[in-house]
Amino acid sequence: MKQIKLMITLMLLAFSYSQSKAQINDAVKTKNKEWQISARAGYDHPIFNEDFKYINYKGGIMAGISANHYWNKLGIQADFDYLVNTPVSDGLNGSKYFNYALTGTSVLKYSDVFTHKENVKRSFVGIGPAYRFMSKNKKIQTELALLGGIGFVNGGEVVVEGKRENGTIDLLTYHSGFNHLSLFTGKAQARVTYLISKHWGLNIGAYYIRHFDGAEESSYNTLLKTTTSGSSITNPIYYAESKAYSDQASENGVAGQYTAFGNVYTVRQYQNGNESMRNKLDLASVGAFAGITYRFTTRKKATPVKVVEQIIAPVIPTPTPPVITKYCIQVTARDRYTNEVLPNTDIALKSSNGTLIGTSKTNAYGTSQFCDLLPENYTIAGVLNDVALDVSTVNKAEFYNGQMLSKDVLYSDRNFIVIGKATECYTFNTISDMNIMLEQKGSEYKNIVRSDYNGNFVMQLPENGVYALSGKKDNYFTQTKEVVAANFNREKSHFIQLEICAEKADCDKGLGLNNILFDVNKAIIKEESKKELDRLVKFMQDNPQVKIEIGSHTDCRSSAAYNKKLSQNRANASVNYVISQGISNDRIVGKGYGESKLLNGCADGVKCTEEQHSINRRTEMKVICPNNK
Repeated sequence: MKQIKLMITLMLLAFSYSQSKAQINDAVKTKNKEWQISARAGYDHPIFNEDFKYINYKGGIMAGISANHYWNKLGIQADFDYLVNTPVSDGLNGSKYFNYALTGTSVLKYSDVFTHKENVKRSFVGIGPAYRFMSKNKKIQTELALLGGIGFVNGGEVVVEGKRENGTIDLLTYHSGFNHLSLFTGKAQARVTYLISKHWGLNIGAYYIRHFDGAEESSYNTLLKTTTSGSSITNPIYYAESKAYSDQASENGVAGQYTAFGNVYTVRQYQNGNESMRNKLDLASVGAFAGITYRFTTRKKATPVKVVEQIIAPVIPTPTPPVITKYCIQVTARDRYTNEVLPNTDIALKSSNGTLIGTSKTNAYGTSQFCDLLPENYTIAGVLNDVALDVSTVNKAEFYNGQMLSKDVLYSDRNFIVIGKATECYTFNTISDMNIMLEQKGSEYKNIVRSDYNGNFVMQLPENGVYALSGKKDNYFTQTKEVVAANFNREKSHFIQLEICAEKADCDKGLGLNNILFDVNKAIIKEESKKELDRLVKFMQDNPQVKIEIGSHTDCRSSAAYNKKLSQNRANASVNYVISQGISNDRIVGKGYGESKLLNGCADGVKCTEEQHSINRRTEMKVICPNNK
């Protein structure tokens, strides 16, 4: 009865609070004010902080009901839950001929084990804030709630007895359980509801519930006195465990020995007016449930309207103007050959006499819309990367019954569209405002665009030919990438993804020149090395103010003096080639470093592989700082 009164009191408090909140919100006109009632049933798993020997607790049923009131996403929730957990004789039940040491020298054999028990019955009444999130289609509702209130705990007394082979019954272990406790309790709950109609829904969820301050053990010993010879007990026992004579160490420092049952026990009991042996156990549990939900929207009462009698002049009906239906046209830009949609395409809608009705740009799905249109004849044009799409026409007769009209505009140009990105080599950094050049070998064809803030660029690539893709920006040493159009199929792909990278040419920072090759012990530039030196020539042409040092390095093999001379000759050969391509000789110097700047530990006397030695054989370029001589 006490639990019912408290539950009703808390529910009334929740209702009063929600009504006062609703009155405040009425002045601000909120949305989605509604009540919700949910019933649930499921499984509760106990998390009891105890260390009783041969006693444990298993899960059981749970049932509950919730009442929610929401103001849009935020709300308040009141809960009532009922939970049942069962004590069990862990490791003893059903273990026939269980051996139990009673003395230091003898072993008792039990032919059976009996358990007398009362279920732990808990209930919770609480209230707290709730939050919900609705899916776009308003079908799925996710809720989170944190509640505080009162928990009630009762039961849990358990007696475990063993039957000897001679028929004697011994008490093996005992716990007194709990007696009608009221504890401050907290609860966290998550719930998902699928609404099968406007009012009804199915829900599933999970929760965590904890009783604070500890659950104090009972001092009644009801089962102990009625099911065993413990009727002679005068002091309350909270816990008892049968012990061997050789193992009489007391528990918790003050437990005594008890012999009323004919054997020796370590017990925690009320002694001489001292209740210090009564422990408080931490009780908590987790659980999962499923249930049903009913929700309904609160409605305000209509304000009565005062009727004032007055003389009303006759009203002459005004003719109703005819309803004019207006339409929308959805335009999709596509490639004629691959049917790929074309984002970021400029679309223009014109009337039959050429008057511009409106412009738009297609979205990521290649579509755009024009609305509020009268049924007339129209033309639709598009432009992508300065290339016009085929014009599409709209006939007045195509407009029908208020339905949206769909039209395609087609890109028929045979050129590929390159979608690229400019980045710093060996990093994830992008390069903005870089001129990207596409040049055809053996012709004057050149296409130049500029990368945007994020390093992105878009350009056209002809369907045939071999091209060089490169970049140009002050103080950047760019790579040159060969693009062979024949490697791509225009019938299958309209877009080509390419990336160009460049290195920041800071002064005194060495940048590797790849594939600068020489014959063994020679300093004559090979033909295949000229392509990389041409890249250096282009960098110096694009940056006429910079001066360059070409450094040549060898591995440690041969003498240091020989390597120094050989590397100087190779550096000079590279410099002479660059000068032969029109670069002034006062802007470039060559320096042979020999084996003085090895990149690894492959020095004289160190055994290394050919691959390790090859790392040290390299040619580098670096920008000479202006104040360096």
